[in-house]
Amino acid sequence: MGASLATLSRLAQQRRPQEICDLCATPLAPRHRHLAEVGARRLLCVCDPCSILFSGRAEQRYRRVPERVRYLDGFLLPDELWDGLGIPVNMAFFFRSGERVAAVYPSPAGPTESLLELDAWAELESTNPVLRTLEPEVEALLVNRVGRAREHYLVPIDRCYELVGLIRRGWRGLAGGTEVWRSIADFFEHLRTESVSAEAGGA
Repeated sequence: MGASLATLSRLAQQRRPQEICDLCATPLAPRHRHLAEVGARRLLCVCDPCSILFSGRAEQRYRRVPERVRYLDGFLLPDELWDGLGIPVNMAFFFRSGERVAAVYPSPAGPTESLLELDAWAELESTNPVLRTLEPEVEALLVNRVGRAREHYLVPIDRCYELVGLIRRGWRGLAGGTEVWRSIADFFEHLRTESVSAEAGGA
């Protein structure tokens, strides 16, 4: 007699490879910390000891990705300034990398970088001084202007790439499909739930 569905499900789970720390190969829990490799635009999955040990080294090759999520109250981003940033879609994230600010938007093909006019970013920063607190390489301004939404967050960079992966995996056809847009709505709902409020005018 064939194996039961419960048995097959259990075997499938057993065969699923467990994620391991990229630095010491320790098995990781589903929810774990990340390190950003400075200058390489690469995130490493790490255990808690490695996240502390390597991010604290003097050469700062790695930086620990924070966990805090801040919802920005009173963030000022008028339509004309958004247009000046040169983003072709209504969802994007921005982070400091070296001497510049990178502008990236999620697409069905993955993360896509857009050329960012530094004058436009400087204007955005002067209007919203909280942007001066962005931690380079590991924290981003996430903007959601889809439909009637006008949401602005300071988030860990890994949350941005989580959104990128969600869109890349779920996108169907030209418009994406109902399921992916439901997943995007759920993502932002969870983000707002776990966030703390911060004044955009504060530094």
